[in-house]
Amino acid sequence: MARPLLKIQRYFRRKPVRFFSFILLYLTAGSLVYLHSGLVRDSSRGTNGGRDPLVASEMGNKVALSGGRRVGMTGRVFREMRRPTLRRYGPPWMKGAAGKDSHDREGRGGDYTSSWNRALKGRNALDPDDGRAKYIGCYIDNTAKRALRGVSFFDYKKMTVFRCQDNCAERGYLYSGLEFGAECYCGHKIQAPNASDSECNMECKGDHGNLCGGANRLSIYRLELSQESLRRYGSAIFKGCFHRPDNVTLALPISAVIQNMSVEKCVDMCTEKELPLAVLAGDKCLCGYPTHRFTLHEVEDEDMCLYRCHGEEFESCGNDKYFVVYQTQVQDNRCMDRRFLPTRSKHLIALASFPGAGNTWARHLIELATGFYTGSYYFDGSLYNKGFKGERDHWRSGRTICIKTHESGKKEIEAFDASIVMIRNPYKALMAEFNRKYGGHIGFASQAHWRGKEWPEFVKNYAPWWASHTLDWLRYGKNVHVVHFEELKRALFSKLKAMVLFLGLEVAEDRLLCVEGQKDGNFKRSGLRKLEYDPYTPEMRASIDKLVMTVDSALKKRNLAGVPKEYKPTLR
Repeated sequence: MARPLLKIQRYFRRKPVRFFSFILLYLTAGSLVYLHSGLVRDSSRGTNGGRDPLVASEMGNKVALSGGRRVGMTGRVFREMRRPTLRRYGPPWMKGAAGKDSHDREGRGGDYTSSWNRALKGRNALDPDDGRAKYIGCYIDNTAKRALRGVSFFDYKKMTVFRCQDNCAERGYLYSGLEFGAECYCGHKIQAPNASDSECNMECKGDHGNLCGGANRLSIYRLELSQESLRRYGSAIFKGCFHRPDNVTLALPISAVIQNMSVEKCVDMCTEKELPLAVLAGDKCLCGYPTHRFTLHEVEDEDMCLYRCHGEEFESCGNDKYFVVYQTQVQDNRCMDRRFLPTRSKHLIALASFPGAGNTWARHLIELATGFYTGSYYFDGSLYNKGFKGERDHWRSGRTICIKTHESGKKEIEAFDASIVMIRNPYKALMAEFNRKYGGHIGFASQAHWRGKEWPEFVKNYAPWWASHTLDWLRYGKNVHVVHFEELKRALFSKLKAMVLFLGLEVAEDRLLCVEGQKDGNFKRSGLRKLEYDPYTPEMRASIDKLVMTVDSALKKRNLAGVPKEYKPTLR
């Protein structure tokens, strides 16, 4: 055996070119075999339900919106999803460290929302029924008359059950459905009959462990919506019941009488007029902007608006005295212009906070309210790409209205002439920063991270920092304006107005009202994936509560209001 091997060795030693050619041919053959196996696997999954595979491949990651029961100009709704992105780990900033089942149907094409029979038969073992959504069943879908008639989007590479659920839930829909392994549909009710669960047999393009419908078949889930999502109607946001303004013509300049009035019809009309408010007053629809004539600050009891719409018996349309108001998906552009300061300022103002305390959100609000960019002590490319153009400026450039910082050392604090210090409930701030660290700015940490060693270690290191950050700024800061995250959320108009005045600028009331309508920006996590258990142990809470009382005492010594009551739930 040794002699033949010796001959081969001598052969290739004399002819090294042949040796390398042999290796190249071997690698090429392996690559061809791998590609062939992938093509065979894809073809075994079907042909996209009878669709032209060329069409499917050309669509790629593009998002397509369909008609049906949509609310307004839905092209704006999913603009941000035209290129789906993977969640990334954010860089660590810290140095060194309805009721009962019913089988009654209203005929083919009627409302089949409560048809729960056959819902759980033959499901995949990895069925994601984990409290966020409940699998209802497999339903027939028809391109001419959709089972779910809200907005929809496609992703032929990365569609997953959770991604579809998140997008439908964020827009207030009660149901999400997946079809062809790559299509997501949303709706308020199911308008199609059941099919056999065996017909929903296509794997999700982005998660081969779960099923995403089939050829003209929808895998439908009922969503457990967050409280805020329940205030939505499709892409429109319910603002509340309000008393008729004194001068309706000036407050809401566009109006029309609509036969068989419904929320959808009024929202569609105002969206087409490119106005952000849709106001229902009986059979009349009015459109406009929030202004000093109609601020939306004095909310009435919703019972005052409980007058049923003629076109939808389960919807309220108000009357000529009490108006039902929705915010459409039309962007209010009165506060969207931003620029650098016209002259460089030598007065440096910090926007200081512990990580996870809402600094990015506060920057968003300040930029909209003032019209000037905010800067940063650091550089975050993802924030720059989201529109924070001050990220690239050096923090001492003097071209930005204030500078984001998480620093808390004496030297760093004394470099600023004044500061807005953001404080947030430590229990919320720690969880938010943990999600950012392991899931990105609007992503989520995985269950493995929460239940593993990362979370206890994180709390041990970061909880003391939450307290020391505030204490340092109170001690070394020259001119400190304290803002509590929770109070800013509750009273956005007045708190933001005080922040703008502290920055030395005049306040434009209509601009602040515009900010109220654009307050969330792109920096809010979905409410669908909240933890369903308390991650804090009694020992963690005991330690954090002591830190809360320390900060509370320090604030009161400076004649400032102490921490809000919700910061110390176990100390009441």
